[in-house]
Amino acid sequence: MMDNQARSNRIVTTVAYKHHIDHRTHVMPSTTTTISLRKKTKELLRRSGSKGQTYDEIIRELIEKASIKEHDARWNRILKEEAFIPLDEL
Repeated sequence: MMDNQARSNRIVTTVAYKHHIDHRTHVMPSTTTTISLRKKTKELLRRSGSKGQTYDEIIRELIEKASIKEHDARWNRILKEEAFIPLDEL
């Protein structure tokens, strides 16, 4: 059981996942979840986003950027370390 101080320091954020189907956005409330964040983390998320952007949108954007960065690093390593034969030379 949480004491009063721990309860007052707990931050709860509800995230709604959006699915893009046929160029329309559908919010599926049955797929929401609650996550706990430190206040500093929540503030960092808020500052990372734009006005009107949900925490879900900010987190997804950060994940997408991290994925692209990881993909670019892998591609650059492959280009640097491996030999390629142009398709017209096959």
